Amino acid sequence: ITDGSSTLTYEERDFLLPDFVLGYSSGENEVLSLPFFKMRFIQFDEYWSALRDGNPYPGHPETRLTYLDSSFSQAILLCNLLFADDDEAQPFTEGTGIESLTQFRIILRRSLPLSEAQAYPFTRPEVGASTKQPRVTFDADRNSYQLDVLHLLQGTQGKEATETSSLAIDALRRCATLEYVDNTSDSLVLDYRMDAATRDAFKANFDKPRTLFQAFQVLLTLNLYSVSDALKADLYRSGSDYVRETVPTLASDERVMRFKHVAFRKQGVAKPLSLKSLSDGEHQLLHSLGLCRLFAGTRSLFLLDEPETHFNPSWRASFITRLGQCLGEGGKHAEMLLTTHSPFPISDSTPDKVLLFDRDEASGAVHVRHPDYNTLGASINKITMLSFGKRETVGGRAEDVMQDIRARFQNGERADDLIDTLDRTLGDSVEKVLLVNALLDGSKCEGAEPI
Repeated sequence: ITDGSSTLTYEERDFLLPDFVLGYSSGENEVLSLPFFKMRFIQFDEYWSALRDGNPYPGHPETRLTYLDSSFSQAILLCNLLFADDDEAQPFTEGTGIESLTQFRIILRRSLPLSEAQAYPFTRPEVGASTKQPRVTFDADRNSYQLDVLHLLQGTQGKEATETSSLAIDALRRCATLEYVDNTSDSLVLDYRMDAATRDAFKANFDKPRTLFQAFQVLLTLNLYSVSDALKADLYRSGSDYVRETVPTLASDERVMRFKHVAFRKQGVAKPLSLKSLSDGEHQLLHSLGLCRLFAGTRSLFLLDEPETHFNPSWRASFITRLGQCLGEGGKHAEMLLTTHSPFPISDSTPDKVLLFDRDEASGAVHVRHPDYNTLGASINKITMLSFGKRETVGGRAEDVMQDIRARFQNGERADDLIDTLDRTLGDSVEKVLLVNALLDGSKCEGAEPI
């Protein structure tokens, strides 16, 4: 790294830069995700190049940028539940009713079909001499070349070496309750039935939850194999906010790696439930808190774009506290930038940590400022009025009803009748109380100012 006059050493660079830059967005806004999304293809190309050239692969992504969208939700949940003791899991699962993981399945597609032209880079003489185990074979029954796409993630030196291998798939196989090969699809199926022995196996083979997650991350990245070199070149150069729409979505049986039959026990429910039974808010809560738990203790920068859009009011009110609990003592080494349209995170933050963005409708210019009041502990109503410019505490439909009552009073209807209508129509609110008082005062004062 150089600024033209001085150069940073690798040690200085590692000291200054965060360990990871982690992005998450709950919506379809791709302004945040674009650079991360491009990095996924770079990660894929690193693996593909190592596989093609017969080079070693570290088994984890060699990048600081990690974008954890919904495609990683199952991996995040599994890694947290597999390693968490009951007390440790409490800040993570509180409010969702999840008690424990009961089972899950991993399906790994072992080979991919290649044309003769696609196979050549893997079979050229100089590459073949550098590896004892062929990565490409010709399948006469299918009349096509087959690429051993998992070659760098599992041992090839016999059973004894595999039993001590640190490679991802070997470790996952040692943790499995049952495994078999589906010859029809040439897939390795790993089944996990959760008990103490299974949990101990994961803890023995993966030193921490993040190590397991990074293994899943590499395997999930291999699902990008269908993207052509021409499309990847366009993606790298593109500045469009719609690049994800150009990437083909694979059917489940075409993916290199996928999860299946993830089930868990939930309070008050007799039978185990699948992940599909969780609400959008529960998925969002487990995802955002889970990624914080996975990267706790690292010097990371978290970029969370509206992570609480589907939360109920109780979860919104406790979200900042729970983020801190999931980051733990190591959270003091992390930085977090969180965007929100909710007053609750603001009420849990000091004004020097809050930035308000306001766009000028005429010029389009964006102005940024700190709040001019103490936000920490401020009421939700005060924050809504001062920071969001919303003075009403009722919805637009209720406001229309009250405006109609005002107009009818000004047209001569009796205050008592209108107050009865208000009580029958609307619930309690500050605005309703003020309107009732105004009607009573107005009925006493002939020629009073319009209310």
